[in-house]
Amino acid sequence: MTLTFRRFTLVCGLLSSLALFFEAPFAQEHAAHWSYGGRTGPDHWSDLDKAFSTCQIGHHQSPIDIRAPKPADLPPIQFAYVRTPLHIVNNGHTIQVNYAPGSFITVGDKRYQLTQFHFHHPSEERINGKGFEMVAHLVHAMPNGALAVVAVLFDSGPENPVIASLWQHLPTHEGPEQKLDEVQIDVTGLLPQDRGYYTFTGSLTTPPCTEDVTWFVLKTPERISTSQADAFGKIYPRDARPIQPLNGREVLASR
Repeated sequence: MTLTFRRFTLVCGLLSSLALFFEAPFAQEHAAHWSYGGRTGPDHWSDLDKAFSTCQIGHHQSPIDIRAPKPADLPPIQFAYVRTPLHIVNNGHTIQVNYAPGSFITVGDKRYQLTQFHFHHPSEERINGKGFEMVAHLVHAMPNGALAVVAVLFDSGPENPVIASLWQHLPTHEGPEQKLDEVQIDVTGLLPQDRGYYTFTGSLTTPPCTEDVTWFVLKTPERISTSQADAFGKIYPRDARPIQPLNGREVLASR
């Protein structure tokens, strides 16, 4: 077997693993059961499975409270999202939409493919101590496995059109992915017009709390109506990990 073929095989295997991970990152059958409260809540995640140890011993954990970020000349996030058939799932921890290949963000010389987005109620991130009604996490990956998450915060306000279309098909109980190929969505509609951002190195906010994730938290919140937030809250009253220590990390803010 040539070195080139070995590399090709390794990359294919990595992409296959990533696909499985992003299809059901929160509800793998072999993983220990975890939750957002009680004996299986965030304070105990690392006790539930050795694979979750980073949730306790990691030093670059998410979410964080963004305070006194350092202004910097950062490249803009170039969003290139396209419409996709609606593949939606209630995975037992959140409502997640799995995105078809072909949508990307580019930041400087790095290009990440959008794989899925999901919601937390209330927001996991805070800005100067302020929490938000909800947050959407748009999860992206590079072929080498590097991860980037774009966080879109939501304040109370008018009804959000994209969420309105999603909530028409809201799965109220945990179950398999619903493939509604006749319904087309474009997550671009969740993004604010002003796409300035904060960025830092963090982690996944759910077990196994994998680190070295690049975070882009958009500065400007979008709007969500009270009834829309309440509809999600009836399913998941609180699916938000508590704020984690910054541990000396630098948070940069685009100018």
